[in-house]
Amino acid sequence: MTMLPDTCLDQIFRNARTHSAWLPGDIGDDLLQSVYNLACLGPTSANSCPMRIVFVRSLEAKEKLKACLAPGNIEKTMAAPVTAIIAQDMHFPELLPELFPHVDAKSWFEGNETLIAETAFRNSSLQGAYFMLAARSLGLDCGPMSGFDAGKLNTAFFPDGRFKANFLCNLGHGDSSRLFPRDPRLPFDRACNVL
Repeated sequence: MTMLPDTCLDQIFRNARTHSAWLPGDIGDDLLQSVYNLACLGPTSANSCPMRIVFVRSLEAKEKLKACLAPGNIEKTMAAPVTAIIAQDMHFPELLPELFPHVDAKSWFEGNETLIAETAFRNSSLQGAYFMLAARSLGLDCGPMSGFDAGKLNTAFFPDGRFKANFLCNLGHGDSSRLFPRDPRLPFDRACNVL
């Protein structure tokens, strides 16, 4: 492996921001598929890959989502070209014989709902982070957020209960003129310890 050039690190991390205002424009299916195809390559426990995504783009789907949002998230979400619902598949162990075929990983989860829930949440969160890095790598801006009624959203989009929403991520080309200054981050010596 070689180190990425600064221009790449700037795009993915240093200059990337959480956007709340969006420039007009559409995001096509090909780009959404390219983002997923990169994001799905990131590691998960036993290659469990529990993340599922619903891309909310149509006016009808946006209205359904709007009813689930906290008031402070409505305007920016309705203005975003696409909102990704990052969800977790609570039946992911069923796919382990396909995704992790060299051992009987499915048996690790049988009858253990706590382990299923913890694994689904942790690994769909990881995959959601990979998703944002993939989107930024392909030239999109992201606006990840909580601030929604998970019960309403799950009922509206996942009525059979198999999937559960983890978080939302608005996608598009952000309006940089409406960004606030970057909030501070903890320095290495306050956040890390080398033993």
